[in-house]
Amino acid sequence: MAKSNDTPNYKVIAENRRARFDYAIESDIEAGIQLEGSEVKSLRVNTANIAESYAEVDGGELWLVNSYIAPYDAGRTFGHEERRRRKLLVSKKELSDLWNATQRKGMTIVPLVLYFNHRGIAKLKIGLAKGKKLADKRETSARRDWNRQKARLLKDHS
Repeated sequence: MAKSNDTPNYKVIAENRRARFDYAIESDIEAGIQLEGSEVKSLRVNTANIAESYAEVDGGELWLVNSYIAPYDAGRTFGHEERRRRKLLVSKKELSDLWNATQRKGMTIVPLVLYFNHRGIAKLKIGLAKGKKLADKRETSARRDWNRQKARLLKDHS
């Protein structure tokens, strides 16, 4: 997750909590996101969902697909489409690395957190991930349960 600063502009808008359960995240990148005015205003009132979305490299550009930003009520005249493809802004080297990983290594680009940074600019943290098998998910769940139980036991004995 993105680090919290003590500035008033920093604000987490949407988080994909399921991504860390379904995928093994190998690395993450902060990407800018190209938004329309009504989308930014809608994000300021926390109306977004990135849980079902993913990112893809298409035509030499990085796109966020199937993310949801609710329509802004006061901006009905010049509104936006809720589930449109949104362009993500990364450097050419990062784009090249992402394309190589997805095409050659069979990895997936998963959005992790959508937030406003300390300057008040909307950013998206994306992760380069490999899908987990069912056994891996069970192992992760068992490890988490054991750590929770261990903490409970240590708390009772101290």
